[in-house]
Amino acid sequence: MMGKFLMRCYDILFAVLFITVFSWVYILTWMIIHVVSPGPAIYKARRVGLNGKIFNCYKFRSMRIDSGKVRLTTLQNDERIFPFGKFIRATKIDEMPQAFNILFGDMSIVGPRPEDEANADMYYVGEYKHILDVKPGLTSPASLYDYTHGEKYEDAELYEKEFVPQKLKLEMYYVKHKSFCYDNYLILKTACLIIQTACGKRDFDVPKELDS
Repeated sequence: MMGKFLMRCYDILFAVLFITVFSWVYILTWMIIHVVSPGPAIYKARRVGLNGKIFNCYKFRSMRIDSGKVRLTTLQNDERIFPFGKFIRATKIDEMPQAFNILFGDMSIVGPRPEDEANADMYYVGEYKHILDVKPGLTSPASLYDYTHGEKYEDAELYEKEFVPQKLKLEMYYVKHKSFCYDNYLILKTACLIIQTACGKRDFDVPKELDS
């Protein structure tokens, strides 16, 4: 119980500091999206959270408003994404509004990637249902793997067949090995990967967790 309380305090402190320090990024991104793509700057996605609870996950909109139904993933060269949207996705700026989800208690800093309600059937089968025993987060081994490798796929069926099982394995690894030290390692790794990607790096190693 005390551990959960301290983790919640840590989440709140992180979210408040993050929003305060990067408030200029929030404002600038909001303004640019309104200029380059008609429609709301914030996208609300219905995601599956702790114990299967559905919540509104906030993101900066990176796709055109007429982008169609929700898909399992965003493929390489996805035509739905407008140019500035590609930039904010590559730098993870699109996910910065999720800091407010952390404040509201729907998410944590680190945790399994919150899956869209339309694609969450895999979380109700076998051992994978335990992924929902942990509050979803801004980052996780699976989220980082999707960031460095998953978005390179050009075929949705191949992504679902080859990549999704690996993502689920990584989510289960996190659930089984969750700790304060591991969380902080993933936070630092996230920052490093974003900086490396922004500097042009495209080839990354497969996560060591997949070998466990």
